[in-house]
Amino acid sequence: MSVIAYLTGPVVGAVIGYLTNDLAIRMLFRPHKAKHVLGVHVPFTPGIIPKEKNRIAQSIGQAVANNLMNQEVLEKTLLSDEMLAKIEQAIDEFVAAQSANDETLREFAGHYLGDGGVDTMCTQVADSVVKQITAKLEDTSLGQQIARMATEHVLEKTRNSLAGRLGAENVVALLTPPVERQLARHINEILHSNAHDMATRIIGQESDKLMNLKMSELTTGHDEQLAQIKSGLLSAYRSVIAEHLPRILRDLNIGAIIENRINDMDMTEAETVIMQVIKNELKAIVWLGALLGFVIGSVNTFL
Repeated sequence: MSVIAYLTGPVVGAVIGYLTNDLAIRMLFRPHKAKHVLGVHVPFTPGIIPKEKNRIAQSIGQAVANNLMNQEVLEKTLLSDEMLAKIEQAIDEFVAAQSANDETLREFAGHYLGDGGVDTMCTQVADSVVKQITAKLEDTSLGQQIARMATEHVLEKTRNSLAGRLGAENVVALLTPPVERQLARHINEILHSNAHDMATRIIGQESDKLMNLKMSELTTGHDEQLAQIKSGLLSAYRSVIAEHLPRILRDLNIGAIIENRINDMDMTEAETVIMQVIKNELKAIVWLGALLGFVIGSVNTFL
């Protein structure tokens, strides 16, 4: 037999193996839609992936949600020492950057909230604090407590004075209950009439003072407070992940997000995405078909 005769079988086998595997892979994606000839449906159209797109999307969504991005995996990742160290480092870097920042707190917040947003935030916070302080000041028990402290102070001063040693303490003690009641009533009237204005004025002044402080002033010389804030932020982060992650995952519904995203893709986009991931592997399968065809053709030639 000539060399051509020996090579024909292996080469033909390799070509057939290459073409059949290449065709099989192409039929995974194409055609994207069903084809009809004279009203008759052409078999194997659309391709396997377009035909089963909805089922594949649902399966991928469930697989990712149940195995790759479930509560255990995310919790382990988000609460890992590496993640906590990164968060702590980010806080430290932020504080270090602000220690040289001459912007006021109002200017700094304005970058994220806008001037109107800062004013709205300050107003909302101030109103909330004023409401709480006003409620405390208008509490009738506060007037009673102040009146009691005042009368006890007078009684103590009388007791330690010369008049007290001469018997004035007993007189003051007799007068204390009615005086305390009258004093408590007047204090409560004063607080009730002025509580809101007092709280508004004080909170407004303190709010303006705080918002006009420079960021460098807020972050310099307050190491202990900053350490407490950092610890509080890390603790809050752990709490949110540990306590609220199940609800977050339930509300987020990762499986449905992935399923909907895949279903929203047209097949051209989906094919491009898949090919970007497994292009080399699919090429390897095609060339493996050529190799197997070559081997089978060689065996047939020499048998």
